[in-house]
Order: sequence, then structure tokens, then C-alpha cells
Amino acid sequence: MQTNPTYSSLVAVGDSFTEGMSDLLPDGTYRGWADLLAARMAARTPGFRYANLAVRGKLIQQIVDEQVDVAAAMRADVVTLVGGLNDTLRPKCDMGRVRALLEEAVEKLTPSCEQLVLMRSPGRQGPVLERFRPRMEELFACVDELAARHGALVVDLYGAPSLSDPRLWDVDRLHLTAEGHRRVAEAVWQALGHEPEDAEWHTPMPATLPPGWVERRVADARFARQHLLPWIGRRLTGRSSGDGLPPKRPELLPYEL
Repeated sequence: MQTNPTYSSLVAVGDSFTEGMSDLLPDGTYRGWADLLAARMAARTPGFRYANLAVRGKLIQQIVDEQVDVAAAMRADVVTLVGGLNDTLRPKCDMGRVRALLEEAVEKLTPSCEQLVLMRSPGRQGPVLERFRPRMEELFACVDELAARHGALVVDLYGAPSLSDPRLWDVDRLHLTAEGHRRVAEAVWQALGHEPEDAEWHTPMPATLPPGWVERRVADARFARQHLLPWIGRRLTGRSSGDGLPPKRPELLPYEL
């Protein structure tokens, strides 16, 4: 791997994690780790171009069908691919199919770019993580195997103690906060061979007193009402939070700082 390489373009492929939820900006849009990474890369490379094809809620089949060929045709220097986690959270999930689709995506993207970046996605401490951990780790084993076979980089966010801290997760318990996304951008930045701007991104935040029982129950009730029940409703009706939404940056264009 190069040290302090110069890349002239970046394409990000994936779901809500790559779209930037829940790093919310004042205008109501999401920023996220991919935008933060693009800004850093653009600051050192005049004419740097960036596209973000990610859309919230997408399953790996949809990512392959809607984003992968588009990304490959852009011939960017760097492509990031994060997908499959939404599949593992479904009650019924064919992991063999997920692995096959991820392999298809990697095989299409690898020859189209100078460097493909894959990730072991972070997980928030709690019962949801424990329930789905076996599927997640099966997905990450596939990511590792594909990366070794195709020369892709793997950014291990799952193994970073800092990113499992509930304080770095939004109230929906599915998406990172602005600080969480900042740490992910730093992790990818370093994985690409750049000098660290925050060498301690993976270090846990200082300990604080945990919330009391009443505060936790109030938060649980709010989470169920505002996020869990709507999520269940979408699953029962076959809908997705990303239905009808376009990618945030569908074209590979210069990134304005």
C-alpha cells in the first residue's frame, strides 16, 4: 500500500451507512463518513471528483442491481463498498445468497478501480447486536475472504472498541452520530495509507455515569414509538425507508470544499 497516496476520484456504494445517516446537517440532509473522506481527499488533490450512490434501506441485491454497474462504469480511483448488513437484520436471510451477491459486486468493481475498499461494519452494544452477531460475523468472514482474493482493503470497524459505544449511535440505534462518522472517515483515511489525523479513533470515549433506570425506560419507549414500530411496519408491508429516494451524488463530479 502506498504512503500518502494521491487519488483523484472516489465512488461510494452502499446503504444508509454510506449515505451518512445519522450525521444530520442543519438543512436536513445527511453528511456522513464518505462525504468527510471526500473532503479530505479533495483538499490535497485539485480537481478531485466524488460520487455517492448509496441509498438508505438497500439490500445487497438492490445494491448490485442499482449501483455496482454504475460505479464500475465511472472508473474511479477508489471505490468503497459496504452492503449486506440490512439483509442480516431481516427475520429471513439466505446468507449463501448474500455471499454470492457480495462476491458478484466485488468481482465487478475490482477491475474498474485502482483500490477497492470493503468494511466490517460497526455494531452497537446491546441485544440487537447479540441476536444478529452470528450472521454479521459470517458476512464479515466473507468480506475478509473476498478482500484477500481480490486485493481489496478491509477497514475493521466491527473490531474497534470505540464504535460499539452506544454514545456514538443515534437514538434510532441503527446509525452512527456525527462523531461516529468522523471516526469512520478517519479509519478509511488511514487504511488508504494517509498519515493519521486522529491516531486514537478506535480508542473508547472516557467513561461516564450510565443513565438511570427511569431515563433508560423513557429512551426505550421513545425508540419503540419513533423507530422500532415504523421499522416493523415497513417490513410487514414490504416497504423500505429508501423507496423512491435518489442517490445523494449520482454523478462523478468535482467536489467543492
